[in-house]
Amino acid sequence: MQQFTDRQIEIMEAATSRIAKYGIQNLTIKTLAEDIGLSEPALYRHFNSKNEILQCILEYFKMEMKNRIQGIVQKKGSSARDEIRAIFNSQLQAFVRKPAVISVIFAEGIFHFDEGLTRQVSELMDMMQGFIKANIARGQANGEYSRLVAASVLTTIIIGGMRITVLKWKLSGHSSNLLKDGMAVLDGVLKMINKE
Repeated sequence: MQQFTDRQIEIMEAATSRIAKYGIQNLTIKTLAEDIGLSEPALYRHFNSKNEILQCILEYFKMEMKNRIQGIVQKKGSSARDEIRAIFNSQLQAFVRKPAVISVIFAEGIFHFDEGLTRQVSELMDMMQGFIKANIARGQANGEYSRLVAASVLTTIIIGGMRITVLKWKLSGHSSNLLKDGMAVLDGVLKMINKE
């Protein structure tokens, strides 16, 4: 797990702020250095490139996400249904707090030739799929969820529905209510897989 210096975190926060205001395509080392009052050579002492900054933003978010969701999953006594709702509530709130992270995650078309960025996005998706698949398997095993559809397929359906909801929120300029819309999608799927 990578450790970041205070200065690196400051630079990543400034990059995230710039992306939120102007879009990922307007993030350059020059503009970022100006935003935080550093010279370009000084900024290069902390990061080798713009893509390394983006990679570290994703790594930082991934570490935070893992800790946050593991805290939910490790709570004893909650139903699978309550757990999955808590996971998505937490994740959607994290996106609302840091909407620029969505711009980085959804920018894979811009950096699809950058192996490091592609790997970070893939690891984020794999981690979330792991948490959701484990939840579905637990719910099917304890009789909360129907076994009609395999846990891996249900995981894809849930994450796909969430991805479209988040993308619509991003494309609307964050004007829709992501938390409400995302939880409505999840509740719809949960109704379909509810064990009667």
